[in-house]
Amino acid sequence: MTPITHPLLDKSGIKHGFFTREGGVSEGLYEGLNCGVGSKDDPAKVFENRRRVAEWFGRSSDDLCGCYQVHSAIAVVADDGWKGERPQGDAVVTKVRGPVATVLTADCAPILFADAQAGIVATAHAGWKGALGGIIAATVEAMSVLGADPRRISAVVGPCISQASYEVGADYQARFALEAAGSERFFAEGTSPD
Repeated sequence: MTPITHPLLDKSGIKHGFFTREGGVSEGLYEGLNCGVGSKDDPAKVFENRRRVAEWFGRSSDDLCGCYQVHSAIAVVADDGWKGERPQGDAVVTKVRGPVATVLTADCAPILFADAQAGIVATAHAGWKGALGGIIAATVEAMSVLGADPRRISAVVGPCISQASYEVGADYQARFALEAAGSERFFAEGTSPD
């Protein structure tokens, strides 16, 4: 099990990783490293996968801190491991050693944040609703409240769906144009009729 890391966070000394399906025990539809406790996978296999992820960080499963993700702009602070609890939200922020801030994604964007100097890290689940709704700004704000300096925060986006693989209707583009001026540059002509 070798997660994908990023040089920007590697040089800061922050242990981090974007995990793939590699190294897990789940089978069938969930084959691999499925860590989704809300999935219909065998709970014992999910527990083992989560144990493996926690072990990679040198921690226990009780230290994993991941929200019940709701495509929101809610950033939750973790002062200790959550021992299986999952408060609603889409970002986890911590300034203490011990909790492992996590996020689960399929096609949404996982984002890792770090102010290495302040020792403050965060993860965010940024689907289109959360991104449009402000999850990134909420994460940076929660980090700032804990003492991070936004000018020192490094952020990396992990594996997610790409523009070429995600076709949307004109109504979706219109919503972005209304709520996020300048966003039209991120849209391209599709192949399907409206």
